[in-house]
Amino acid sequence: MSILKEFKTFAVKGNVVDMAVGIIIGAAFGKIVSSFVGDVIMPPLGVLIGGVDFTDLAITLKAAEGDLPAVVLAYGKFIQSIIDFLIVAFAIFMGVKVINRLKREEQASEETPAEPAAPSNEEVLLSEIRDLLKNQNKN
Repeated sequence: MSILKEFKTFAVKGNVVDMAVGIIIGAAFGKIVSSFVGDVIMPPLGVLIGGVDFTDLAITLKAAEGDLPAVVLAYGKFIQSIIDFLIVAFAIFMGVKVINRLKREEQASEETPAEPAAPSNEEVLLSEIRDLLKNQNKN
């Protein structure tokens, strides 16, 4: 099998296409979640904690000299990244939890057996005729 045929077989498999779609949607969803955290969650949270911005926290290891910038240990950015991650992870957790609940409710409604319908008049009449014929054959 030639390399091109093998690649074509690989590329058009359903799993690869599904994965590509998932990655693209995941990237777009990541932008939505980042915007949600940065633009909706963080401003009120910043007000609640007194406007503290951890990104400015740093330890200067070596002061700037001439054209050389200072060497700093920017641990505040790391703390801010951890806080952002926790908020994003919690937001995704809550979204998945809602989706799972909706799926369970949908599955429960599908699995609930419907009550059998009452027999129609025709079925009742045929059952009576059948019973009469059975009784007549016994006698």
